Amino acid sequence: MKTTRIGLLGGTFNPVHIGHMVIAQTALDKAGLDRVIFVPCHEPPHKKIPHLASARDRLAMIRLAVAENPRFDVSDVEVRRAGRSYTIDTVRHFRDLYKGKAKLHFIIGGDSFAALSAWHCIDEIARIVTFIVVNRPGYETKRSKIKAVSIVMPGLDISSSKLRQRVAEGKSIRYLVPDPVVRYIERKNIYAKK
Repeated sequence: MKTTRIGLLGGTFNPVHIGHMVIAQTALDKAGLDRVIFVPCHEPPHKKIPHLASARDRLAMIRLAVAENPRFDVSDVEVRRAGRSYTIDTVRHFRDLYKGKAKLHFIIGGDSFAALSAWHCIDEIARIVTFIVVNRPGYETKRSKIKAVSIVMPGLDISSSKLRQRVAEGKSIRYLVPDPVVRYIERKNIYAKK
């Protein structure tokens, strides 16, 4: 029986946008994954983010974004855990959940990969998962003692902070964010200037 290959894509997703979706699809296609699970954090462990939508709203937006792709899923493990979550806790959760019946991969950007040696319990994380490093065209993955698969995604210059700014300025985010997410943000008045 074939082992299921699962990619974990963590983040704040404030809001989830087309770039996140392209990263997940690129990892599915180029790394031969069967599924990608989006794992939104309750609160970011390393930085304070201005205008952070509630964990509940961010989780709802991701569910809307992935609803039409049967190979995408969402986990609320970090949201339910509340407070700050660390990657080690999340990868242990999925290791225990799948009990060796899935090969776990952790999808990160090239910029995050460069700082991986500073992550809490990185050696144990690296034993549990294989890292998939997603780079923009022309970007080289820096050498590391940590084993990783490197893939290149189409170059998209989209960031959640720029999207929040556009909403606050009353500008459209259509085509940058999945349509159901745009409607959710508008209906709930998330990120609008107060």
